[in-house]
Amino acid sequence: MTDRKERRKVKSKWKKLFYSLLAINIVVVVILLALIFWPVPDASYPENEATSQDESSEFVVRTTKQNLNDLINAYTDQLLKGTSHHYRIELDEDVHLIGELPVFSTSVPLSAHLEPLVQENGDIILKQKSISIGLLELPNQKIMEYIGKYLPMPDWVTVNPKEEEIYVAVTEMDIRSNFEVGVEHIDLEANNLAFRIRIPYQTLGID
Repeated sequence: MTDRKERRKVKSKWKKLFYSLLAINIVVVVILLALIFWPVPDASYPENEATSQDESSEFVVRTTKQNLNDLINAYTDQLLKGTSHHYRIELDEDVHLIGELPVFSTSVPLSAHLEPLVQENGDIILKQKSISIGLLELPNQKIMEYIGKYLPMPDWVTVNPKEEEIYVAVTEMDIRSNFEVGVEHIDLEANNLAFRIRIPYQTLGID
């Protein structure tokens, strides 16, 4: 009789442990699903103030994908210096963002193809064409949210997960020379890139 009671106690104990473990697993799965499918926040873009053209001169400068690619990655290397993050940009037929993204306590390879759309004010919107992080199957908006949250970017770059795009406020760049830069035209397939550079007369000491 005693052995039977002991077996019942052991069996009851294992049942409790089993259901406890099952409950924990269910809670973990629910939390993961909530993190993945939770609505992504919207992003606001910087408002551009009108610049005076009366006391400046504007020039259009043309360059190549290679020159711009070298400049972007030199800036990115400086931005990421001293951090554990790394990513790079490759300009080919589109804008290719390559790097690593921390997801669920690990790092997974990131690959995003983006289409550059020039705005009337000289800024750029990088519209997501395709995006992936390793073998994980996550919604595109969620990946974009992780990019904005975990990858260091300049203040003039805004990730908008809801619209699946990145707004690059080129006109808001802080340039030491006080020159004002805007994008005139970008055609990556034709390797035709043009930028507007406005030079305030005050920068040259002209009143």
